[in-house]
Amino acid sequence: MTSATAARIDIRLDAHSRGRVAHVALENAARLNALGGELLAKFVAEIERLGRDPKMRAIVVTGAGERAFTGGADINEMAAIDGPDAARAFITQVHRACHAVRAAPIPVIARVRGFCFGAGLELVASCDFRVAASDARFGMPEVRLGIPSVVEAAILPQLIGWGRTRRLLYTGETIDAATALAWGLVEEVVEPAGLDATVEMRLADILACGPAAIRQQKALIRAWESLPPDEAVAAGVEAFADAYRGDEPRRMMADFLAAQAARKGRG
Repeated sequence: MTSATAARIDIRLDAHSRGRVAHVALENAARLNALGGELLAKFVAEIERLGRDPKMRAIVVTGAGERAFTGGADINEMAAIDGPDAARAFITQVHRACHAVRAAPIPVIARVRGFCFGAGLELVASCDFRVAASDARFGMPEVRLGIPSVVEAAILPQLIGWGRTRRLLYTGETIDAATALAWGLVEEVVEPAGLDATVEMRLADILACGPAAIRQQKALIRAWESLPPDEAVAAGVEAFADAYRGDEPRRMMADFLAAQAARKGRG
């Protein structure tokens, strides 16, 4: 069996003419990419490091192999927890991993194959959007292990509503990818052979946009999640004004208008 020290984060960087994209894989395949304390700490460090790169345009998070995104938090570590203080320390590590994804200044895409349970589903929910293979399976089985679903399970109602959140959390049931799509838990479901191509299409869409605008958009969406409507609108007004502190709007709009004029000239 793979030891905890063998768990690692695998990083692949793709260079594009418009910036870099990082593919971040949870690597603990012999244990369904279980999220132990060591792996969670490595994940947080890597996501924060990538987010500090001004040329980074997007991050893709996935699990190594074809069996699982992740089976969830490491049950061996949870079974060894000896009291509330140790429990608080462990679950705080899960929260930090989810928070690192939500706080990243660029879009984070979840690429999901196979099992995605518990802390893994919380991590996926923390991503900006989710592309799943048709063989993906999702669940929050914590109550079947004597513990509640916590930390970023709190954002599930924003994705799937309160009723479906209660159903997942009270029953510990597993749902398939088609159900996850119908519920709004994921944005796209494709056959496994087409998973990477679909992720690449979404990355190409992001790369076609203004890099400063994308970073502003993510920050604004994060603000919208917690602001009342009037304050959210006001924050948008300021974000729009801030966009014009640089030359990106003028440059990109000039390019758009020039291309439009060229098309009309050919017509």
